[in-house]
Amino acid sequence: MIKSFRLRLTVWYVTFFSLLFVLFGVFFYGVLARDLAARLDETLSSEVNTAASLFEDELGEMHGDPFKAASEAVVEMRLRGGRAAVFAYGRLLAASGPVSQPDFEALAAQAEAAPAVDVLLAAPRIGRDGARAASHRMTANGRDYLILAVEPLDAIAGDLRVVRRTFWIALPLLIGLAGIGGFLVATRSLAPLNSMAAQARQITGSNLDARLEIGDAAQELAVLAASFNELLSRLDQSFETMRRFVADASHELRTPLSVIRGEADVALSHDRGAAEYRESLGIILDESRRLSRLVDDLLNLARADSRHTTLQVEEFYLNDLVAECCRSVQTLAGARGIRLECPAEEDVTIRGDEELLRRLVMNLLDNAIRYTPAGGRVSASLEVSGPKILIRVSDTGIGIPPEAAPHVFDRFFRADKARSRQDGGFGLGLAIVKWIAESHHGAVELTSTLGSGSAFTVTLPR
Repeated sequence: MIKSFRLRLTVWYVTFFSLLFVLFGVFFYGVLARDLAARLDETLSSEVNTAASLFEDELGEMHGDPFKAASEAVVEMRLRGGRAAVFAYGRLLAASGPVSQPDFEALAAQAEAAPAVDVLLAAPRIGRDGARAASHRMTANGRDYLILAVEPLDAIAGDLRVVRRTFWIALPLLIGLAGIGGFLVATRSLAPLNSMAAQARQITGSNLDARLEIGDAAQELAVLAASFNELLSRLDQSFETMRRFVADASHELRTPLSVIRGEADVALSHDRGAAEYRESLGIILDESRRLSRLVDDLLNLARADSRHTTLQVEEFYLNDLVAECCRSVQTLAGARGIRLECPAEEDVTIRGDEELLRRLVMNLLDNAIRYTPAGGRVSASLEVSGPKILIRVSDTGIGIPPEAAPHVFDRFFRADKARSRQDGGFGLGLAIVKWIAESHHGAVELTSTLGSGSAFTVTLPR
């Protein structure tokens, strides 16, 4: 099998052109042969009628002598370039040309057997390639006569042989020219592909911002280049997101690790009392828990990116899950002086991963409590709207600036970075909320007014 696409195009081009040329040659040859035969038949019909008229005129001039009249008519036909014979009662009266008497008599027998007065006959024994004949029966002076005009097919056969010879000579030449032309056309057509391949080989992870340039190439190649450039844009964006993710993750991991190492160094620098060791170990434990939570979040997001997370789908009451989450954060809200409102809801069943949806609600509640000052209010509610279930968590906190709203679901994004670190946040909670909602074929939306609070609404299929 041919591997080169250029050679494939050339082979297909030559094959198609050859087939087209052969079909055209066969059609042209058939039309030419029919046209030459039709013209010969017209000539024969004209000659036999001319010979009949001459014979009839000569009969009048020769006082009814059929032999002299036939001889004179045949002589005049010979002078005109025709070949004719005159028969009476099956007897040859006169003939012209190299046609033998038996051949004329055989044609006369065919003509006399035909029911029509004027008949076109085939004479395969006359000449090298056969002949065609035209017959005309007439009556003069009470006698029946048969007039024959004969024309060998040698001239037509010669013309057709020339056409066939020309065709067989021209066929390989044209196929060769078609192959060369097809190869050149394929090379020129595929030149932009070679340029694209050369440019693509120069693109690495360090210059993903480069794009393919193909100039005024064909529309199909332009579409291919545009698709490849779109792929490069997505790869560039993915690589940039990955680099930023690694940098942010490294930064977040460095803080608790630095605290743990610092506390350990201080604790081991000299002998201390039991209370001081317990205090240092408590700090190390808190930072370890914080570090463990961060690693878990990063692991979950990595699994989400690789599509390796399998949902543990089961049917449960979503209203009970929201109520349990509210009870879990009640102590935290009370310690901050925040009023938590979770109105009792009617039973709402849903099929999904209970643990992931619990984490979704907990992240939203935790985020709302963190950004709500003392004396504020946080509420969580459920709403059934047709085939959808809405989970809405709202607060009366500081709100989110309009310029920061499009980025709140980005990983490691913090609208108030200093405050988030102080509260122990990593900037991953809302990113996880978005992933959980989308993994359940849902979505999450934000509405916020700076200084008045925010509301996150998660829409899930029922």
